[in-house]
Formats: sequence, structure tokens, C-alpha cells
Amino acid sequence: MESLETHSSRRLDHLHWPEAASRLREDRSTLVWPFGALEQHGPQLPLATDALFAERILSLVLESLPDAWPIWALPPQSIGLSPEHRGFPGTLSLSADLLIRLVVEVGEQMADQGVKRLVLFNAHGGQIGLLQTAARELAARAPSMAVLPCFLWSGVPGLKDLIPSMELQNGLHAGLAETSLMLALAPELVGPERPCDGLDSAIPIPEGWSLEGAAPYAWFTADISSSGVVGDTRGADDSLGERLKTTLMAHWISLFSSLMRSDWPPTADARRVRGPSTMHP
Repeated sequence: MESLETHSSRRLDHLHWPEAASRLREDRSTLVWPFGALEQHGPQLPLATDALFAERILSLVLESLPDAWPIWALPPQSIGLSPEHRGFPGTLSLSADLLIRLVVEVGEQMADQGVKRLVLFNAHGGQIGLLQTAARELAARAPSMAVLPCFLWSGVPGLKDLIPSMELQNGLHAGLAETSLMLALAPELVGPERPCDGLDSAIPIPEGWSLEGAAPYAWFTADISSSGVVGDTRGADDSLGERLKTTLMAHWISLFSSLMRSDWPPTADARRVRGPSTMHP
């Protein structure tokens, strides 16, 4: 099974310290920290699903960027915030304050070593808001470094052409997309079951409210799904998974390329140098 271990040129932890000392202080030096989770993903997907997606897609994306660009991956953070999956064996969850402290403490050290940008490359939907909060806290404490919290599946053009609209809207966990992507990335880790579960919740939801969306509530998987799946996996296959992989890669190659060609986003230190805006409303 391929992993970031085979792509040492893009792993920060594979550099010798003198090289790290110089490379981290280069203009536009950027670290990407993949975030996943250790949580149930139905009877057919491994506990490491989110961490594997973040690590593997990031590896493929960074491999596609010019060698001269100063961008590296940190080792993945494989345990995250997963209280919504409590009750399913194998699930482990850090507390919110611990995860925020982890991001802030590691991030401050990276800023002290000269890193210009830290991207939190997250593949677990249950910690999107938390990592946004952690990024804001880190940015306040380390004003010389820009912090960019991202979600693997967010803003990716073309997903609506690959996933049926009902599944795209309601397949919230271990559904068609995740099962297919895993069949493309690590088929040996996929079990034979193809559940369709969690779509007709036993809990009546008032009109206008939803599991996720504009007016969500803090749901727990066990309340709506006996298998751990929230979605319909019956159409999952490796062909769809390959198309999803290609779509995700194209999106993130484009985003990282535009980032590395720019000095964006400005840090607090850079804003102070420029001074207040002279633009008028």
C-alpha cells in the first residue's frame, strides 16, 4: 500500500535539520498538515478512512507540484474530534480543547522556525468548525504565519456531476463517495457490505431543519444509523472512485499552485508594514 513514506522529498520529517533550517525560511514556505480521524466508517470501511484520504490525496497532489516549490507535508494527525461516533467500537476522540492546543502549540513552533503558511488539510467533516477556530487562535498567537483551514471535499467543482444529488446532500458519512474513493485508493481495506442506512431517521425533523446545512443540529450516528453509515453505498465502485480521485486532485493541485505562485494571504505582520488601507467606501 502506497503512502507518504515513499515520497520523502515532500515530507518535512524526512529532511535533515540543516536542510529544514534553510528551506523553512524560504519565501512562501508552506507546510500542509493532513488531519483525519480514528472513527467508525460503517462495516465496509476502515477506522482510518479520513486520515488515509487526507494523507493519500495530499501525497498525490504534492507529487504533482514543481520540485522547487517550498511546500512540504507534516505527518498526519490521525486522531481527531469524533464524539458523534461514540458507541461504535474502535472510535477514539480527542477533546476539542486538546485538539485546539495541539494546533496552536505545533503551529507556534513552525512560525518560530520561519514557516510562512500552514494549511490544515482536513478530511473529517466533524471537525471543520473546530479547526477553523483553532486556525483563528493560532493566527492570533503567531501573526507572522498565515493559517488556512481547508476541508478535502469542500468547494470541489464537478462533484455534483459524479454523485446523485440526494446522496450528495444526505450521504453524510461512509456513503457512496467515501466507499468508492476507498475502492480506488486502498481496495484491500474495503469490506463486502454495501449498507443503505441513516437516510430515514427515526427522529422526526421539523421543516427547515436538517442533520447538516443551514439549520443543523448536533447529531450522533447511533441515533440515526445501526450500521454507522449515513448514506447509500450500493452503487459504489472503483470506477467512480477513480473519477472522484481525479476530480479531488485537479481541484487541490489548482488551489496549491495558485497559492504557491502568490504571497497570499497577508499575515498580521505584513498588514502592519503596509499600514491601514487608504481605500474609501
